[in-house]
Amino acid sequence: MEGVGGDGGSAAASLNQWRHDVWKLSQFYLDKTTPHAVYRWIGTFVLASIYALRVYYVQGFYIVTYGLGIYILNLLIGFLSPLVDPDLETSDGAMLPTKGSDEFKPFIRRLPEFKFWYSVTKACCVAFLLTFFSMFDVPVFWPILLCYWIVLFVLTMKRQIMHMIKYKYLPFNIGKQKYSGKKSAASRSGFRGD
Repeated sequence: MEGVGGDGGSAAASLNQWRHDVWKLSQFYLDKTTPHAVYRWIGTFVLASIYALRVYYVQGFYIVTYGLGIYILNLLIGFLSPLVDPDLETSDGAMLPTKGSDEFKPFIRRLPEFKFWYSVTKACCVAFLLTFFSMFDVPVFWPILLCYWIVLFVLTMKRQIMHMIKYKYLPFNIGKQKYSGKKSAASRSGFRGD
């Protein structure tokens, strides 16, 4: 009898060890991709294109696609929103400047870029996997879903842009700030090849 209980505990322990090893390996590769934002987004775009081709060729799974679109729209709102919303909270922490005389405070997102990318990529993978199960292929008239999603997108972005205008912030960096320091004496006078 003791051998039966020991095998069950051993199997559970080995399963937990395997899950931990897989998690460590996936975390290692995620950490390696962190500085390569452009390549990560290109990979996600390729994955989303493969998903779109699958939906196009199967001619179905429009509800899954609609759900994916709503989820990505929700993530986009978190990506474009500040961590502390001045409409909702009055905090002593990092607030957006509302006047020109206010101190500059950097824009801190509610949803950081890496988590945004990771969530979009996972959602595309899950949606792609769902296209292999016929129970998720609910027959709908897809143009209605598309029109509703476009209206929802326009209204949501209008509200977000009005919020950006009201609190005078831009959630994007237009290039990395570079310090151009003093130029050396040789570079100011030009190169002399005497």
